[in-house]
Amino acid sequence: MLRLLFLSTPVGALGTGQGGGVELTVQNVAQELQQRGNRIEVVAPVGSKLQGISVTEIPGNLQVAVQTQSRDVPIILPDNSVLANIWGYARQVQSNYDLIVNFAFDWLPFYLTPWFDCPIAHFISMGSLTDALDRIMAQIAQQYPGTIGVYTKSQANTFSFADQCEILGSGIDLSLYQFCPQPENSLVWLGRIAPEKALEDAVAAAKITGIPLKIFGKIQDQDYWNRICQDFQDAPIEYGGFLSTQHLQQAMSKSRALLMTPRWVEAFGNVAIEALACGVPVIAYARGGPTEIIQDGMTGFLVEPDSVSGLVKAINSLAQINRFNCRQQAESEYSLTALGDRFRHWFTKILKS
Repeated sequence: MLRLLFLSTPVGALGTGQGGGVELTVQNVAQELQQRGNRIEVVAPVGSKLQGISVTEIPGNLQVAVQTQSRDVPIILPDNSVLANIWGYARQVQSNYDLIVNFAFDWLPFYLTPWFDCPIAHFISMGSLTDALDRIMAQIAQQYPGTIGVYTKSQANTFSFADQCEILGSGIDLSLYQFCPQPENSLVWLGRIAPEKALEDAVAAAKITGIPLKIFGKIQDQDYWNRICQDFQDAPIEYGGFLSTQHLQQAMSKSRALLMTPRWVEAFGNVAIEALACGVPVIAYARGGPTEIIQDGMTGFLVEPDSVSGLVKAINSLAQINRFNCRQQAESEYSLTALGDRFRHWFTKILKS
């Protein structure tokens, strides 16, 4: 049995969607490893909720999401920082644990690593975004080899220390996602509504094809969302809000395809495997994590990045995709059992070294 202290993202409470895909990763890894008899404590901002997992809620001001900053942004820590408070708590209780697992994509946890007695595993949820963070992560990768994990090779390759990264992929609880063999005539887009996700490209493709687009996710940038609504007033779109997994899979499973349109290098794309689990093909820009998930022509299509015409062509080719292949890929590659095996193996290697 391992005693594991998970330190969550400081940009929002777990369950709100503010933290993006890493929220699902924290839930799924904690759930799977706890079921195997390990002791798990998750430390997260006040208001955090995880099903079946003990959460210690820490007060304080939330951190600004790093993806909203420029590369040369200085290191910023708000007054009464929830990030600092989370790590202060971890320092107090570290002797009760075999390993601390950091899920915060921020400078402070890496800087603090040498001052902890308990070993720390850092799971990085995004690609390279700021110079200061890249430098401190590279230092820790050199000083503590094997302690940095990532989703995909594409994500790792954005860093100078790519060869030091443990490739862990992702996984989901497949029992929560129901296969839908016969979809409705609709498309779906799922994610944080922010400029780097380029929702406007999916909306433009829906307008051209005339196929309704259902949009789900946290509105992280209200001005950005307002501009989309203003620029595409006659597009067939419907915003469904931020939904729980149960309600999301019910809505998503009826769609003909999931559109993924990131402007940046997507580290993985948990939404892609959620869609595949429902039998929904994925149409994505050939950039970052989705290139390592989608089997082009079998479980979806990879199209030229930033090409709305490419999205439209792929949408018009969906009849080629057998939805059973999508579910089969999710079952063979992205189960919680496989995810748990990879993380347990990584943790064991760290503790042995």
